[in-house]
Amino acid sequence: MARTRRRFDGKFKAKVALEAIRELKTISEIAKQFRVHPNQVTTWKKQLLGGASLAFESSSVSSKKGTDEPEAAELYEQIGRLKVELEWLKKKVAENT
Repeated sequence: MARTRRRFDGKFKAKVALEAIRELKTISEIAKQFRVHPNQVTTWKKQLLGGASLAFESSSVSSKKGTDEPEAAELYEQIGRLKVELEWLKKKVAENT
């Protein structure tokens, strides 16, 4: 009989990884407590330590990165409209003179 693969949410992974970082228990004890493989505990611990610097980055920098692209797209669209309008006005002026 095949075992179904278990999926863990971010809260659970963080809880296990933090427990591993505290080093109050061995990896094997933590794995047994949370019923996961010791390699998985080690992997989650490495992921948490590797991404820890992201938690301290400025929120304004990360939020600006996401908003720059739509703003740039809007500006390019506006430039395109103004160019078409300018060409139309040039044509109208040339016809009237």
